[in-house]
Amino acid sequence: MHDDRTLVEARLRRVLDERIRPAVYPESVPLRVAVWHAPGEPVPVAEGLAAEPEPIEAGARWGAPWGTSWFRVTGTVPEAWAGRTVEALLDLGFDENMPGFQCEGLVYRPDGTPVKGLNPRNQWVRVGAPAEGGEEVRLHIEAASNPVVLDYHPFLPTKLGDKETAGNEPQYTLTRMDLAVFDESVWQLVMDLEVLGELMAELPVDSARRYDILRAVERALDTVDLQDVNGTADRARERLTGVLSAPAVPSAHRISAVGHAHIDSAWLWPLRETVRKVARTTSNMTALIEDEPEFVFAMSQAQQWAWVKEHRPEVWARVKKAVSEGRFVPAGGMWVESDTNMPGSEAMARQFVHGKRFFLDEFGIDNEEAWLPDTFGFAAGLPQIIRAAGSKWLLTQKISWSRTNTFPHHTFWWEGIDGTRIFTHFPPVDTYNCSMKGGEIAHAARNFRDKGRARHSLAPTGWGDGGGGTTREMVAKAARLRDLEGSATVVWETPRAFFEKAEAEYPEPPVWAGELYLELHRATLTSQAKTKQGNRRSEHLLREAELWAATAAVRTGFPYPYEELDRIWKTVLLHQFHDILPGSSIAWVHREARATYERIAGELNAITEAAQRALAGGGTTPLVFNAAPHSRTGVPAGGAATPHTDGATTLAPRPDGGHVLDNGLLRIGIDARGLVVSAHDIAADRETIAPGAAANLLQLHPDLPNMWDAWDVDEFYRNTVTDLTDADEVSAGEDEISVRIVRSFGDSRVTQVLTLPPGERRLVLDTEVDWHETEKFLKLAFPLDLHAERYASETQFGHVFRPTHTNTSWEAAKFEACNHRFVHLEEPGWGVAVVNDSTYGHDVTRTVRTGGDRGTTTTLRVSLLRAPRFPDPETDQGVHRFRHALVPGASIADAVREGWRVNLPERHLTGAHEVAPLFTVDNDAVVITAVKLADDGSGDVVVRFHEAHGGRARATLTAGFEIADVTVTDLLERPDGDAEPPVRNGGQITVRLRPFELRTLRLRRA
Repeated sequence: MHDDRTLVEARLRRVLDERIRPAVYPESVPLRVAVWHAPGEPVPVAEGLAAEPEPIEAGARWGAPWGTSWFRVTGTVPEAWAGRTVEALLDLGFDENMPGFQCEGLVYRPDGTPVKGLNPRNQWVRVGAPAEGGEEVRLHIEAASNPVVLDYHPFLPTKLGDKETAGNEPQYTLTRMDLAVFDESVWQLVMDLEVLGELMAELPVDSARRYDILRAVERALDTVDLQDVNGTADRARERLTGVLSAPAVPSAHRISAVGHAHIDSAWLWPLRETVRKVARTTSNMTALIEDEPEFVFAMSQAQQWAWVKEHRPEVWARVKKAVSEGRFVPAGGMWVESDTNMPGSEAMARQFVHGKRFFLDEFGIDNEEAWLPDTFGFAAGLPQIIRAAGSKWLLTQKISWSRTNTFPHHTFWWEGIDGTRIFTHFPPVDTYNCSMKGGEIAHAARNFRDKGRARHSLAPTGWGDGGGGTTREMVAKAARLRDLEGSATVVWETPRAFFEKAEAEYPEPPVWAGELYLELHRATLTSQAKTKQGNRRSEHLLREAELWAATAAVRTGFPYPYEELDRIWKTVLLHQFHDILPGSSIAWVHREARATYERIAGELNAITEAAQRALAGGGTTPLVFNAAPHSRTGVPAGGAATPHTDGATTLAPRPDGGHVLDNGLLRIGIDARGLVVSAHDIAADRETIAPGAAANLLQLHPDLPNMWDAWDVDEFYRNTVTDLTDADEVSAGEDEISVRIVRSFGDSRVTQVLTLPPGERRLVLDTEVDWHETEKFLKLAFPLDLHAERYASETQFGHVFRPTHTNTSWEAAKFEACNHRFVHLEEPGWGVAVVNDSTYGHDVTRTVRTGGDRGTTTTLRVSLLRAPRFPDPETDQGVHRFRHALVPGASIADAVREGWRVNLPERHLTGAHEVAPLFTVDNDAVVITAVKLADDGSGDVVVRFHEAHGGRARATLTAGFEIADVTVTDLLERPDGDAEPPVRNGGQITVRLRPFELRTLRLRRA
């Protein structure tokens, strides 16, 4: 038989495009359209509906960047259409290839009832099937003219990312605004042919099934009268019944489709626009749920649910109804889909506390899955946090984006730093925007790496990033793929149903231990420095506000600010979203973030100051309040006392130029270039800086990645480096314990103050950068005379080890990594820590010196600033201040302590008396991360702590108040029935902790 396969396939493509799809709407009449452009920001719905619009015609330009236009469309259903299905086709000027990234709309009835959202892949609104013609149609569209920031030529700098710089040029052309007859038979024929055509293309060319489909398609195309598609569609569909009813083979891969609309809480649009994106998407999904009895939709991010409740009560009512039916599913149990690398321990815990509590309070639903499809890698401390929140599963897709190594599993146990394991799934469909195309389904089945042991995977199905969600076309395709020969099977299911099946069939999957490192988007650890500083500062200010308010409440009856703290926590958690904290959003987002952080800093400082004043009382005794979990200068952790300082620092000229700082513990040599050429640990008689090298070395690299400017730093950036060794000024500080250095380079200027505090084994580096470079990367280098196979970086509730070598591609790919407050390197018995107050990115490399001692130089470099031009062309321009400290002779315990110290500076006050801590701990390995009152307003005191050194610990916590009862709880402050109860003796509580184990205690006051 002659092979005419390509002929039939080409015929199918053309007939579908040119004849059958256009016949879905065989008749249409134009609608009358008028528009009112809202001045400034979006207006309430009632105001938009009441506004008096002016006529506008199809083909007219509309929509200034970030504007809102209210369209009123009216028309009359022709008499001849009586009894036929009628839809309004409302094309605002969409590009179908950009769902979620351009203009969108929400359609209302005249009474303000929302109908559904409009986007490039969802342009229709069902009017009905009027029994008689002449029915009047009147709809209102709240249209957002969001500009296209990420265009076909991506990553070009644009000023469209901020309303203040975007201008007023209309962005869109009003296109089709019609009433049309919807021919369901033709639409179903389109779905039949698309499913079969896409499946056919994925089957082996020599398979019988492919040719069975080919011949059936050929017969259907022969049956279609191209001059009367609508009259022959049903007959053509009959020709396809046989191939569409052939069942899948028993061994077929099984896909759980979960309706989904990943909505970035901010990205190429501001937060206020996300509020409306969520309303449009949820309107669409509740409408689709009403039309499709098998469809299930899942939405994560409690913040987005809260926005619907607050801003769109009519939509919220529909959402609540769908939730009660089990069709609209709260997923993930987090406040937002946050970054997980940079949020601190307590903040990561509160993501689950606030997210899960919202779903429990609103719906009585306790999520057991974490849902993070798009987050840029996962910190090794996360499994314990997930488990401590009462959850046990994790879903993500993003690791499939890794550029160097292919992750070996799709379903596996993920083991965190403390040994906690979480059942984890990476959907092999490799997208969180599955659209049920045959290629996606076939890829999932082929790609699934656990074949032979498991056969279930999940497919998040719907347009995402900018929202939109699942479409009726996707649902129709899924129905045909439910049990179809040659394809994986598809069924709509909730995330819980999928995980229960997957876990049951694969009880002993492989184990992956340690962080889930994304080999991409490494620059998100550095971009938008002020956003990162705002986050770090807010986390520690929240710790202080809770600690001192709780202490004052217990000691003095101070009114604990429950509502204020709850609101501020939610604001900080929102800004940890995985395109805000990583610095990958438009300028508008980061401009607002800076203002938000400043506002909440003022609020938190006010809470702290009021509580401390209540505690200190009136008096003139100088007091230092120490919010850190370790005592310092004689002030107890979590208490206040009069400090004392031992020792003194001397400042002397260095023979070859420069200065020497000496406090009896460290002797620091700073040369005439302002570089640290010696950091001598006097007690150990050990030099920190590698021979011939210099620390405090600023290094500048060119930085233009191949893609994703704000997200990526490509390894070739290292090929070119400029050492910034020229100094404009190197002078002794007026305080006689510091040296001041000024440098100029390019259009930028750096001012540093290096201080050696008396009695302390740390050199403090305060760096101010007036930054005006573009596409450059600024690093701060510390070349250390130290040989180490691995180093430690702080992460949530502990630290993670990474190798200093590049033996394998997995190690080489980690050329930029995340730390929280410290990085620590160690030879047996002696180590070095570098601590910071606001930076996250770093790299560690090593070389062996030639000649001389042939020792190893291990270089730690802190990432300070970048200057990408997309999506914010002015990224990080301006003045930045950083604080770091070099700690020679540091153990892990020293690194932990100094990391807290640099982030929680002492607060000075005068008062009547010292303040005893609410809790003391007799083991420095046990670090208290939170002291607060219970969220339920009971007045119970909650203390959270963990083992921080990486070993087993026994500790006694002593409460500074009378206790009636102690309960071990989960993160949500609910009793943990599986936990071993602590041993209590009066106010003393003895605990035993595994390495890095996290524990929460709830204490009822007597």
